Amino acid sequence: MKFKFLTPIILSILFLSCNDKKESASQEKVVQNFENKGHELVFNMVQKVGDYNTLSQKKDVVYTYTYQTPDGKADVSTEKYLFDGELSYGEYLQHERTFADLEGKIEQAYDGAEFWLKHNGEIIQDADRLKRVAFNRPTNFYWFAMFQKLLDPGLKYEYIGEKTLNDTVYDIVKVSFNSTDEKPTDTYQLYLNKNTLLVDQFLFTVADFGVMETPFLMKLQYEEIDGMLIPTNRLYKKSTWNADVSEEPWIQVTWSNIKFSNNLSKDDFKK
Repeated sequence: MKFKFLTPIILSILFLSCNDKKESASQEKVVQNFENKGHELVFNMVQKVGDYNTLSQKKDVVYTYTYQTPDGKADVSTEKYLFDGELSYGEYLQHERTFADLEGKIEQAYDGAEFWLKHNGEIIQDADRLKRVAFNRPTNFYWFAMFQKLLDPGLKYEYIGEKTLNDTVYDIVKVSFNSTDEKPTDTYQLYLNKNTLLVDQFLFTVADFGVMETPFLMKLQYEEIDGMLIPTNRLYKKSTWNADVSEEPWIQVTWSNIKFSNNLSKDDFKK
């Protein structure tokens, strides 16, 4: 067969048609690999906010983290994360909750090998304080990348059903983790807005602190930043598994001044 009479336009059509078939086949393969409806709903949500590949291409992020409790106490830190290796650093100029007994600048980090803590530039080796760092660093990183990491291997998905709250219809999906050492693991129950595909709120446990029977409810508001939808404003407090909240006031968490791609390196996280 001779192809010399094929015009560039026809060749382009053939090329695009071939690509479309490959893409469709790839998408079909993904669908076939869904464990269940819950898994598919979580996948669709992650595509809406931006998946982990999109996040990791930005290399790193720097932002201001503010945690405000109802009693007026707050932690304010500058957070820095390197996505390759999940390195995490926090500089606390206000720490009324975290190490409230210390005055001055607190620095804590995970450098890829160890957790470390500094007070006014001096290294602190206290084991109890380092345990706090070992909780804070991966937890803060996880919260930032939570939706992307909900597609990590080893997670279990269960579709609970639909529920209408304030005239909004939600798909409810339970996400849990496989335990390799029989220790309790965290559980998330996502309320996925059927219209926007976004998680408007979710229930969660804190296994590290033994909070398993009574979950917290977290409500989210999003901002579009550098092509991604980031849940920058958060309110949470104790709840029931039916999402009935207590009469307690809300804890407020905000992420502000978010900037991706800051050319951070592993050296920025070293002790």
